[in-house]
Amino acid sequence: MEEVIFENLRCHPPPRNAPILPPRRVQSERLHIDGDILSYIVNDEDKVGVYIAADPLTQDRNYYEVEILDSGLQGTIAIGLGPSRYPLDCQPGWNVDSIGYHADDGRLYKSCGIGRPFGSKCLTGDRIGCGIKFDQTDVSGVRPLVKVFFTRNGDEIGTVVVPWPHGGLFPIVGLHSEGEELELHLDSHFQHDEVILMTVDNIDDEWSRLHQIRLNGCIMEYTGRGKKLIDVGLAQARSPLDPTYHYFELEIVDPGENCSIAIGLARRDYPKHRYPGWNIGSIAYHADDGKVFVGSGVGEPFGPQCHKGDRMGCGISFPRDYTVDLDSQGSVSNSPEDVTDLADFSDSSSEDNEIWEKQHSETCVRVFFTRNGRTIGSREMKISKDGLYPTIGMLSSDEKVKVDLRPLTG
Repeated sequence: MEEVIFENLRCHPPPRNAPILPPRRVQSERLHIDGDILSYIVNDEDKVGVYIAADPLTQDRNYYEVEILDSGLQGTIAIGLGPSRYPLDCQPGWNVDSIGYHADDGRLYKSCGIGRPFGSKCLTGDRIGCGIKFDQTDVSGVRPLVKVFFTRNGDEIGTVVVPWPHGGLFPIVGLHSEGEELELHLDSHFQHDEVILMTVDNIDDEWSRLHQIRLNGCIMEYTGRGKKLIDVGLAQARSPLDPTYHYFELEIVDPGENCSIAIGLARRDYPKHRYPGWNIGSIAYHADDGKVFVGSGVGEPFGPQCHKGDRMGCGISFPRDYTVDLDSQGSVSNSPEDVTDLADFSDSSSEDNEIWEKQHSETCVRVFFTRNGRTIGSREMKISKDGLYPTIGMLSSDEKVKVDLRPLTG
């Protein structure tokens, strides 16, 4: 089972001996091209203007940039990668085998018209870049995968694992409102720092709720009394796991008094005074006893206990046809206070069950857990309509953990 589950986590390089293809030409529609300057051409159909470079990115030329000369009326400029036969009326990221970072909303789009929070919005004068980390895709496998990264004004925003389509990944740029103009730099180079932290502007913004937990960078520290069960400290991420970011980890920096640390997934409105795994719509692996809890206060033997220095991980093996509910995704709150507080619910209360019945979908996913990089087991559960959110619980004094929401993208 371990090999099957972790196959989804690996990144594989594109074939090195791909056949040599005849020279290609630049493809574009609804754009005026003057050297390296691209300008949007307004059209009656209000279609996107798209540019596809003649050549795919390679190990020698693995990065390109655009500089926004004019953001126009709406700033609907996008940069990304996709196959050579990508539709010339779709922004990068909207269609299969493509990825795109959009300047107007700062969202990342991956083979879908539904974006997820990723980086800052971009305006006139900003430089946006996109590249491939070929040197970090060195594990062989049947299905080639590569790590695509984006930058803004010379700073890396983040990295995403994407499939390598036949023929490679080509630079694709989209413009979609009057007055938009940019300068294309296909020969740009990007120097990675020795240590790159995967962030979304501010790591604090990655968490929607921090109850009795203090966050200092990527370190979480329990601040509650640790006397009663109601003193649980809970941290919940702002975004649910999805096929792009499907796994996260924590490292036990200090086990505290009892190592009452739990890692798992929960629905967005999970009660803040309950350990993850105890209430319906949640699942968690507990460090102190090695048990897994699936919507119940009664756990079952699952894996070894965890101690100082151990890494605990949790992820989802999504079905291939899994899609995100747009309305649900769009409703994610912008502040901890906006999240419904269900703190007074008792374990598996009838009211809690009633809410879950309204929230969950019929889609089942397999949730797996790891310890120090090795899979220890998995459980199947239904996923809520707006997804399952990374959730961490703590309950004894001096407990401290280091959290990485995207350990597979560095």
